Formats: sequence, C-alpha cells, structure tokens
Amino acid sequence: MSATCNIAASLPALARERGEQVAMRCPGRDGRYDIAITYADLDRRSDAIAAGLARRGIVRGTRTVVMVRPTPEFFLLMFALFKAGAVPVLVDPGIDKRALKQCLDEAAPDAFIGIPLANFARVLLRWAPSAYIRITTGRRAILSDATLADIERDGANAGPQLADTQPDDVAAILFTSGSTGVPKGVVYRHRHFVAQVGMLRDAFGLEAGGVDLPTFPPFALFDPALGVTSIIPDMDPTRPAKADPRRLLQAIERFGVTQLFGSPALVAVLARHGAHLPTVKRVLSAGAPVPPDVVARMRELLPDDAQLWTPYGATECLPVSVIEGRELQATREATEHGAGTCVGRPVPPNEVRIIQIDDDAIEHWSDALLVKPGQVGEITVAGPTATDTYFRRDAATKLSKIREVTASGERIVHRMGDLGWIDGEGRLWFCGRKTQRVVIDDTATLCTEQVEPIFNLHPSVKRTALVGIGTKGAQTPVLCYELAAGSDGADVAHELRHIAEGHVHTAKIQHFLPHPGFPVDIRHNAKIGREKLAVWAANKLKGRA
Repeated sequence: MSATCNIAASLPALARERGEQVAMRCPGRDGRYDIAITYADLDRRSDAIAAGLARRGIVRGTRTVVMVRPTPEFFLLMFALFKAGAVPVLVDPGIDKRALKQCLDEAAPDAFIGIPLANFARVLLRWAPSAYIRITTGRRAILSDATLADIERDGANAGPQLADTQPDDVAAILFTSGSTGVPKGVVYRHRHFVAQVGMLRDAFGLEAGGVDLPTFPPFALFDPALGVTSIIPDMDPTRPAKADPRRLLQAIERFGVTQLFGSPALVAVLARHGAHLPTVKRVLSAGAPVPPDVVARMRELLPDDAQLWTPYGATECLPVSVIEGRELQATREATEHGAGTCVGRPVPPNEVRIIQIDDDAIEHWSDALLVKPGQVGEITVAGPTATDTYFRRDAATKLSKIREVTASGERIVHRMGDLGWIDGEGRLWFCGRKTQRVVIDDTATLCTEQVEPIFNLHPSVKRTALVGIGTKGAQTPVLCYELAAGSDGADVAHELRHIAEGHVHTAKIQHFLPHPGFPVDIRHNAKIGREKLAVWAANKLKGRA
C-alpha cells in the first residue's frame, strides 16, 4: 500500500511545527476579526469532527453536500471530510435554484451539512432527498439529526484521524457555475488536489508564513496545506464586484496581507479605489481575462517588486498557464490589434497542445489532430491536475476528454473548450470560448477575444461582447456594448462601425447594439453570458426589421 495521498495530510506536521501560527481569521457578525483558528486548533478540531462524523455514518466514500458560508465551520468541515475520506459535494452558491436542485439530485448525496437556512430549503424545496444524514451548523438540531457542535463533541477524544486515501480515490465533486446549461460535477481525485498545491506553490513562489486574502473561499483550502495564514474577507463571495474596498483594505493593512487572490471584478474594485498596498507582494487574478487598464492601475498600487499573476485554467484543470503583469502589459498592443489575450507559458509539467476545432467527441488522441504552428484551434491540456470525468455525465465527459496512449501508459487529455494559439516563444494566447465563436461562413470565424479588445479602446465604451445570431456556418455577427459612465451614447455605434472597417477580421460586423448591463457569471462576476446576449440581440434586430 502506497503512502496516503490527501490534502489534509500536511495538517499534523504543520500543527507540530507551526501550532501557534494562525491558520485563518474570519470576520464576525459586526465585521470585527475576532475569530481566529491556529494550525493546532485546525488539526485538533478537524480530527474531532472527522471522528464525530464517522459515528454518524459519514465515512470513507460518503458523498456529503456542504452548504456552509466561508466561516471557521466551513474550513473545519472540509478538512474533517478529507481526513475521513468522505467526498464533499460543493455547488457554487447563488446559481439558479432549479439548476441547484438538479445538481444535488445528480450528486445523490448520502449526507447534507448546512447552515439552518440551507436545511430549511432542503426540506421546503426537497433538495437532496437521498441524504439520510442531516447536520446543521446552527445551535439546535432543527430539521436535522445533529448540530456540528454535537458532532465535534462526540469525537473530541478520538485522537488523530486520517483515512489512507489513495491517489485515484475520489476526493470531492465540484459543481462549476457553468456558462451554459446546468452545471457539471467535476470529479476531483486526491492526486488532483495534491498536485494543485505543488504546482501553485512552485509557479508563484508561495512560502509558508505568508498572509493571504482569498476572496474566492474554496481557494483558501490550499492555504493551510502551504502553511499560509488566510484572512477571510468581509464580503459576499458571490458578488465580488460589490465588495466594499474599505473593508478589504482594512483587513490588508491590519494583518499585513502579503498576497491576495480575486476575480478580475474584485481586483477592479481595489484598482478603482486607488489605495496603495505596501504589504502585498503577490496578486493572483483568475476566472476571466483581466482588463489591461486594471492590470496597469493595480501595478501602480503595488510595491515595485510585487508581482501580479493571472493564471489561466478551469475547475477541470488548474493551473494551466501563468503570465505576470509586466509581460501581460507588454502584449497589450497585440491584444488590441486582434491577437487574443496572452495567458503565458504552461505551468510545468503540463503539456498544452492546440487541436483543430471540432464540436464532436474525440475518443483517442492522434497527432493528426494538431493544427499548424501559430494557428488558432482548441486548447488541450495533459498534466497532473487534468481531471478525467464529470460525475454521472457520460456525454459531457466524452466531449471533453481524449484518451492518449504514451510510453508510460494511458493518460487523459482535457479539452478546455477554449480557442487559442501558441506563439514562437511558447506562450499561449486565449481567443475565447469555442461555443461562443461566430462562424459567418466557411472562410470567416470570429473569436470573442480577438474582436472585443479592439472596440474596448473606444473612450465611451465600458466593454463589448461579440455574439452570433443564426445557425453556425451562416451566423450574423453582432457587437453589443455597454456605455462608460458619463457617456450619452451619441454616435458611438457609428464610431464602432468605423473601427470595424479598419480591421480585416472585424469588417463583416454590421450591427452594434447598446446594452444596459451584460449578464455575467456568478462566481467571478467577469465572464459575460454571451448566450443570453445573443437571444437579446436577435430580438432587438427582429424588432428593427
């Protein structure tokens, strides 16, 4: 039997070596950071909860829905579940309630752990009817079998807990927000989480003893494995664009935050506020391309030796590649002329390759799939964090995974569903989602990230979104745009049409429609819902006819 592979396996050593170091601080009800958990606390209390869960039947392999806000209970629970070898099921908060119910039904969990409101919704809306073990984080076991406090008390004297999980054992099921349709459950194995920790540490030079402000809660799960202190921000994680910059800055200043992770929308909040961040040495922003002006402004607010990284990846495979802000700014001119967005060099040991655009499944890898150097195609990744399946979604798995036979055996190649190309320096350029490309005819295909940056330069435009109307192969391209604050919109459409005529690949765009506010994804508030925009644009044009 090989050694245990588990992201929680590092906690006992950290508890011995850094027992008094604060693992995380969380804001209380009034916003004060009066809640702190040391590494010794995190290890001891997660042991107790793991033992208590086992007494209730939550053991190795038990699928367990976790609906808990980013409080100490969430992190204690997650590490307890990992230690127990159970399988936490996480669904992005705030998604459409019908989609949420379908995700929970699909996961068919054995257990449900949630805040009182989540347990109330479970009963009222019949969420997860398969769950026969029900636990609440509330003070009383209303609509539940036990409270989390009961669970911890039951396992208080059980001693160290750590299931001997193996690399291929399922560690978690993570339902992504999904740009279209019902979110899919990404199956994470223990080797995926362990590989992520190592790749993130090496890619960004993360060191034990740092202080992190992770504005996307699940990312904070990596901090304890790295010996980093997490400062959980006082904000609604489902609405990063609405975060109060003053509260974020108070936490950064008070605890000497050295690094922060946030979506482009969150980073934009800090950039607009304009306060300098003298303690921050590293910023990571992911989820969507970071606007060039946000990168430039953030770099002005950081110390000269600080780094601003924008990792590229997805729930199914993270990280894929990374680029630092200085290099990103150096590629800005190319982006503004239609090259796409440079997302940097692949993170070792990932192998990134570009294949021909195909909407159908590809069962087996062949080098004949590859495009010519410098040509746009679909981005594929093979590496230790590339997941191999979606939970009970065989059709989606077939569309996204390719089996490849190598000298060392068989591996999975993940199709990112993104279009891009690789330049002569080995850098990857992101051109947009494959499903959102606009296919005008056999000779003309437009990619969102090769079109929109050209128009985003207009001073009266906040941002733009390319959509296609009609059947692929005979689509009509439409550019939707949001007006910048203070703009009256006069002549903007005419001026955008003039810009379009100045580039070969945008000259076929004839329709320009102002929109009051683009639909965006829930998790990052950054990915534009172009599918919804396309329906809106089609109705607009129909009304003009």
